[in-house]
Amino acid sequence: MIRARGLAVAFAAAGLLVALAPSLAASERQPAAAGARDEAAPRAAALPLTGIRIALDPGHQLGNHNFPTEINRPVPAGGFTKPCNTTGTATSSGYPESTFAFAVATGVKRRLEALGATVRMTRTSNSERLWGPCVNKRGAFGGSVGAVLEVSLHGDGSTRAGARGFHVIAPVSRAPWTDDIAVRSLRLAKALRYGLDQRNVPRSTYLAGGTGLVKRSDLGTLNLSDVPIAMIELGNMRNHQDAALMKSSDGRAVYASAVVLGIRTYLHR
Repeated sequence: MIRARGLAVAFAAAGLLVALAPSLAASERQPAAAGARDEAAPRAAALPLTGIRIALDPGHQLGNHNFPTEINRPVPAGGFTKPCNTTGTATSSGYPESTFAFAVATGVKRRLEALGATVRMTRTSNSERLWGPCVNKRGAFGGSVGAVLEVSLHGDGSTRAGARGFHVIAPVSRAPWTDDIAVRSLRLAKALRYGLDQRNVPRSTYLAGGTGLVKRSDLGTLNLSDVPIAMIELGNMRNHQDAALMKSSDGRAVYASAVVLGIRTYLHR
């Protein structure tokens, strides 16, 4: 159950409702159709995401800061170049964005697989000894593994006073880069926003005018995708309220549940 004893404390302190996350069984699984006659059919056939392949991109590798030459190398980013990657941000107490994003992505993966999906991740470890992958590889990843969509997970690092909350980023339509996926990517971004809203994760107070939705043309991860894609800044790691949620296993479970709900909403499953 996500609604563990520590959740009430963590989310009350953050100014959120204490009943954010219903159990996986209640909110992320749907029962088989009533009156189903073929009881001998494989259980997997009844799972709502059977046959669906999904790509997850947990942002920056933990060891990026140990490889400045590699991560600063310019790579294609959609008509221009950008550094391969960055170090990412961290909370004021030093909890890294890479560790947060990887933990949430792992939680999303586990939940999606329990629903029958096949999930591929741009990185499968969180290590000080590794770096990357570069933004061009991350952007092209979904198409390269045959996924129907890609979600990139991050935490923001704004130092604006009081800045907190999530925002979802969709690519701007730019031929020949994103014009074929822009409409579907925006629909995915809105579905992910819906999932976060439903789990009572607060929208950004410092971007997007309260809409929780931003379009950008400068992100290689979005520009180089061949499948619908959206990036989520799940919260501001420099804000003490958001940081408390991000460092909490219960908080990360809420984020993961919200992302799964958004993906299912987009897929109508």
